[in-house]
Amino acid sequence: MRTVILSVILLTFWSSSVLAEHKRLEKEYQQDWCAEARGQAEIRLADGTRADCITRTHAIEFDFGRKWAESIGQALYYSMQTGKRAGVVLILERIEDRKFWIRLNSIIEFQKLPIDTWKIENFQIP
Repeated sequence: MRTVILSVILLTFWSSSVLAEHKRLEKEYQQDWCAEARGQAEIRLADGTRADCITRTHAIEFDFGRKWAESIGQALYYSMQTGKRAGVVLILERIEDRKFWIRLNSIIEFQKLPIDTWKIENFQIP
């Protein structure tokens, strides 16, 4: 019983800390953007992994700004699994997150990676 109570407390703390760190959940951004792009969110791929969004032309990874580097590998993997062009939607919730957008696009351009990018900016400009 103690283990169950401790697990519930830890899960509650973890959930509230995730929400406190971000304005919205990644999944909420993903669902809204994917629906607007006429795609399908959370598509299970042949190997059992899930792509964040699949559109007619793209296999897309969503990530918050600081995870820009991870998004490259995920997008390329989704592309390999689906035969669609790779895409990344980077979520920027603070004006300071723009540096991650620059990093993402700089490496894609420098390495000539076949990845298209979009951003969601959810912050107020002072």
